[in-house]
Amino acid sequence: MARLPASDSVLCGQLLLIDREERTARQTGAALSRAMLTAPEVVVVEGGRSAAERLRRERFDIIIADLESLADLAMGIEDAILRLVKLAQGALILAIADGASVSTALVAMRAGAHDYVSKPISPEALAARIGELAHRHGRSRALAAEPATGPAVADFAGFVGSSSAMQFLYEQISRVAASAAPVFITGESGTGKDVCAEALHAQGPRSNKRFVAINCAAIPRDLMESELFGVTRGAFTGAHEDRKGAAELADGGTLFLDEIGEMDLSLQSKLLRFLQTGMVSRVGEVAARKVDVRVICATNRNPMQMIADRLFREDLFYRLHVLPIHLPPLRQRPTDIMVLARHFLARYAAEEHKQFAGFSADAAQVLAGAEWPGNVRQLQNLIRRIVVMFDGEEIDATMLMAADIESQAAAPSPVEPPRPDRSRQVLPMWQQEQRIIEDAIETFGGNISMAAAALQISPSTIYRKRQSWAEMAVAS
Repeated sequence: MARLPASDSVLCGQLLLIDREERTARQTGAALSRAMLTAPEVVVVEGGRSAAERLRRERFDIIIADLESLADLAMGIEDAILRLVKLAQGALILAIADGASVSTALVAMRAGAHDYVSKPISPEALAARIGELAHRHGRSRALAAEPATGPAVADFAGFVGSSSAMQFLYEQISRVAASAAPVFITGESGTGKDVCAEALHAQGPRSNKRFVAINCAAIPRDLMESELFGVTRGAFTGAHEDRKGAAELADGGTLFLDEIGEMDLSLQSKLLRFLQTGMVSRVGEVAARKVDVRVICATNRNPMQMIADRLFREDLFYRLHVLPIHLPPLRQRPTDIMVLARHFLARYAAEEHKQFAGFSADAAQVLAGAEWPGNVRQLQNLIRRIVVMFDGEEIDATMLMAADIESQAAAPSPVEPPRPDRSRQVLPMWQQEQRIIEDAIETFGGNISMAAAALQISPSTIYRKRQSWAEMAVAS
């Protein structure tokens, strides 16, 4: 481990460089200090464990991590970056990877790295990237020569939030929207991948054409091809007329494939052929039609893991993964929690004709301290549930605790669970599912939309399941 001396210019911040090639790291660090407009104090460590020890003792503004040098910190890149994020105390993390390891770098970014650069490294380019990151993320101790200017954007094309992570996302959407290249959106459930897709369409040159969305997880596999590419009359039982698919309907506009990871492998090959040729053939038809669409896809799963598990074609991934956008989870932008909560409160109070106007201090503290595994959707559902269930002018912590059914369900039991009663009847899965859904409907006074929102499913799912329960009851 070695500490590199800063240059004679004014010292600004600290930079941690993780690279097992110490000689290369020292050269990079020295060149970086010369290239930056304000010279940082650079600390070089050879591996992930040394970095973790240093981070426990000191605070750094920037962490530059060679991904291969983190092997001693955790079994995989994702776990290693997650550990760095926890120790980093808000530092900007820049990953370095070989040019052929872009997918590995993207895994690092999903785990919390802010950006990555490919080897070989140009100190001047690296200094410029650091300055750009510091500018975007508004770090008070950042290594930027000039502070960010202008007010933060709080609302953008359906998104709400003024955190640095959202400012970067808004800027990314603005740049990417003008292109016709495919976009691959990743992010946890509830982060707003559908909002991002609509924003890309609305901000782009195809905004005057159709935006057609298709959820690959919600359509049965045997119907997915006809939904995507269309069907001709008589192609199968029930096909009474010619019908366009989503690809044709979106001609000239945008085709959004949500939950792309759920698409059947056999259909993935046909989608790949469509992307390569721009031609679609309806089910039951030999002739092909030329369509012009911009394809945007999204998934809440790790695409590289799906490829490894042979659930997703690698060639299709690289055809779609041209312009990647990752949506940050709500826990990584805590300053947006109350901004979102107030936004949802104003909307639902107006819709339900309630008098709610704000949150008590204890309620705000509870909201800001929550982990939000369901992200923005979970927060949105909670605020809507409170507005429907309670009356008043201010939401307090008691209302939050009473309405937060997700946290109650996830909380461990404070007492030892009883031994299983083998004499008790175990109901079939569909009857247990029926009981859960019907209890939710009763809780919301028969409002299926509200029950669906609380259960994080669509109202159509409830209607469909009710019909299937009736058929099962008749059959039994």
